[in-house]
Amino acid sequence: MSAAAIPPDLIAQHQITPGEYDKIVSILGREPSYTELGIFSVMWSEHCSYKSSRLHLKKLPTRGKLVVQGPGENAGIIDIGGGYVIAFKIESHNHPSFIEPFQGAATGVGGILRDIFTMGARPIAVLDSLRFGRMDDPASGKRNRRILGGVVSGIAHYGNCFGVPTVGGECIFESCYDGNPLVNVFALGVCKKEDVFYAKASGVGNPVIYVGARTGRDGIHGASMASAEFTEESKQKRPNVQVGDPFLEKLLLEACIEAMHTGAIVGIQDMGAAGLTCSTCEMGSRGEVGVEIELDRVPQRETGMTPYEIMLSESQERMLLVADKGREEEVFRVFRKWGLEAVEIGVVTGDGKLRVKQRGNIVAEIPNRELADEAPLYDRPHTQPMRRVPLQAPPLPAPNVEQALLDLVASADLCSKRWIWEQYDYLVRSSTVAGPGAEAAIIRIKETGTSIAMSLDGNGRYCYLSPREGAMLAVAESCRNLSTVGALPVAATNCLNFGNPERPEIMAQLVEAIEGMSEACRFFDTPITGGNVSLYNETLGEGIYPTPVLGIVGLMKTAAPAGIAFRNPGRAVMLLGGIGAADDTRLGGTQYAKVIVKQLWGLPPALDLDLEKRVQDAIRDIVNQDLAESAHDLSDGGLAVTLAECAFGPAGIGARLDLDSDLRPDLLLFHEGPSRVLLSTAQPERVAALAERHGVAATVVGVTIEREIEIRQRGNRLGRWDIAQLQAAFDRALETHVR
Repeated sequence: MSAAAIPPDLIAQHQITPGEYDKIVSILGREPSYTELGIFSVMWSEHCSYKSSRLHLKKLPTRGKLVVQGPGENAGIIDIGGGYVIAFKIESHNHPSFIEPFQGAATGVGGILRDIFTMGARPIAVLDSLRFGRMDDPASGKRNRRILGGVVSGIAHYGNCFGVPTVGGECIFESCYDGNPLVNVFALGVCKKEDVFYAKASGVGNPVIYVGARTGRDGIHGASMASAEFTEESKQKRPNVQVGDPFLEKLLLEACIEAMHTGAIVGIQDMGAAGLTCSTCEMGSRGEVGVEIELDRVPQRETGMTPYEIMLSESQERMLLVADKGREEEVFRVFRKWGLEAVEIGVVTGDGKLRVKQRGNIVAEIPNRELADEAPLYDRPHTQPMRRVPLQAPPLPAPNVEQALLDLVASADLCSKRWIWEQYDYLVRSSTVAGPGAEAAIIRIKETGTSIAMSLDGNGRYCYLSPREGAMLAVAESCRNLSTVGALPVAATNCLNFGNPERPEIMAQLVEAIEGMSEACRFFDTPITGGNVSLYNETLGEGIYPTPVLGIVGLMKTAAPAGIAFRNPGRAVMLLGGIGAADDTRLGGTQYAKVIVKQLWGLPPALDLDLEKRVQDAIRDIVNQDLAESAHDLSDGGLAVTLAECAFGPAGIGARLDLDSDLRPDLLLFHEGPSRVLLSTAQPERVAALAERHGVAATVVGVTIEREIEIRQRGNRLGRWDIAQLQAAFDRALETHVR
């Protein structure tokens, strides 16, 4: 086929650089057609090709003794024993959720669920990591509240209707997300090891079968949109946001799982970013074969669709299958049973090309490998992460710790997120052992008699101050959350949310964060099995904080976790890991600095990897030997906020602490040094002895009491709080903020 030269302005509109266009011409040996230009634009977009990050992602550890499938497939897979595996992954839907919050978030859930059941696994849990702008800002607050409401409603709608529990997550508010919210969704599924499927076409002559919803014009150029900064015209991009149907996706799940079990399916891929383009060329490239399709056979819900529109549509709830030749009817029978369309639209070929026909004419013909696996790879210039805030602390106010704790538990980041998670069905499927609000989410795997613990964590403030240290702290805290419920962290997935990689200081943030994450994941033996990179998170030139989000899974015996809340009065309160070291420089990224001082400075808390690992080993042993009645790691808000959260249980049990420390009261109570766990126990001597075997301090710092919290420092009272007053501020704050 031949094509006329494409005007430079049209090339630029597709976010194809002159150098990339020259490479396209070299690959094809001719000018591309308009449809081919569109295909290259989505497959070579940052969202699909990772052309700015691939070079550095190779630094991450991806192998481990439990890893069955690492990066490169729809989801990572690890062996959990008993002949079963879990598939899990995290994805972003940031840009669509800004433009159309409800559908952007809903289809984000739909997309990650398809990534899981494409692997042959049944989804059993979802978590979300959300970042929004300030709700009380006079200029952007109304919009931010609308985005928050739409995103939460969209997640709830899709997950609840599909029938998968949303069991946990996190929600943070910062000014840098005013024009660019982050919506990261994690999903996990389970299946037998022999039932795992891969997105790989094989068998020349085998039929290519389209199943699920019909193709429309929604979502066209969604992948390209997710690879560009927001401008004043971004709101005009609503057609780039897909529209989801969770009820249809539930049928699609059941039909796909049943079709897989017939043995007639040899490969399967969901139509996510880049739609039919991505599924055809990636399956062909992985199998080192070609795929030829006829667009006239593609089910369409709109008339007059062009080849360009059909190939680039990101309409939801669609899958592409390759079946054994001669067994097509077995597949069709299953999909008819579930009331879904299943149409043979093409065939596997032996020439390694994606060939697209319409009415018998070739409208696109591109080598699969060059399109899918040999996209441009850039070693973007990177300098040092730019420091826009001072290293030294400003003059700090004299601490009023009683008022400070009240203000902190009522702040947007630290207050109860019940308003959010009450919209989610977190108990559906009856396997939820610990859900929203717990230290880590826990799902029982009925088939093996064991459980999976899951935690999401990321701190953009820490990463802004030091991307490397911030990423390491995210790994450490996520692992600590799992260890605190008695689970052994075994594998991870990540979602890397950053600004424009063409700016050297932003690229430096990405490189530093990846290298820090790599070091920490190697240390904790939690290989990265897959993930997502979301770049160009900027609006009008203002980027977000570098926000890597870690999703880590752990294995544990099925048992009720100790829980966060104190249960009984008269129990010893112990601080595992000690008071910790702190100074003013390391206070600058804390919630105390944000809420009370209202400034950002310095460096994030210092992390000692070896101490962190010993603390995690110790708390796992303590919890698994039933020595802790409650356990809660210290993180955002420090010791005082952790203590308050432990008092917010149904029994109304608080504690009286007396701390032996030279630290200034604000540092003592609100520094966020890691590697610490607050626990209550009836057996302090046994806890101390076990901790000592791990080389970890475990000091009795107080005793549980009824109805109040009191903190002393060497006998001098620092503060005293009524639990009911604290909890009222904690419980009501978010609803007040969102009004």
